[in-house]
Amino acid sequence: MSLIPKKGTVFVVDDDEAVRDSLQWLLEGKDYRVRCYDSAENFLARYDAREVACLIVDIRMTGMSGLELQDRLIEQQSPLPIVFITGHGDVPMAVTSMKKGAMDFIQKPFDEAALVTLIERMLEHAKTSFAAAQASASRDALLGKLTSREAQVLERIVAGRLNKQIADDLGISIKTVEAHRANIMEKLSANTVADLLKIALKN
Repeated sequence: MSLIPKKGTVFVVDDDEAVRDSLQWLLEGKDYRVRCYDSAENFLARYDAREVACLIVDIRMTGMSGLELQDRLIEQQSPLPIVFITGHGDVPMAVTSMKKGAMDFIQKPFDEAALVTLIERMLEHAKTSFAAAQASASRDALLGKLTSREAQVLERIVAGRLNKQIADDLGISIKTVEAHRANIMEKLSANTVADLLKIALKN
């Protein structure tokens, strides 16, 4: 039997040792895996975006603030769900953070039941985002196998263009378009092409 808790990983970033300790005690008691960091810089140095997790971070810290850490994660296109710890005066800042994608903010002192419910929601969101990111990376890897001409043909297939229209667009014969189509289907799975069509329809 694995000794690693099954509920998921929670990162806690706060320069207040008492806050880190209390959150670690609470969440480990609820069977979460908890990793604590005393600064945003230390967290970033060790953060692995491939891990399904969520982040609890204080807005005001020595060095890099929680908001600056959020900006850095946004730059890295990290799917990590974030909730901010705030004091009473930090609420307007927390609202700003939510406009940038933070899932919520919690005020000190914590309501334990509400915090655990929030973390459950964050981890579910993390699993969904991680799966979507993996699927996107897989699609990108497959698309990278296409030649530039095949990519042009695929772009038009996804746009709903017919073979004759594609041939006219690119100044090539219909037979050449058909050959490129065959190569594309050989390099990409049918599911990948279907996913691209769905994305195009949504847009």
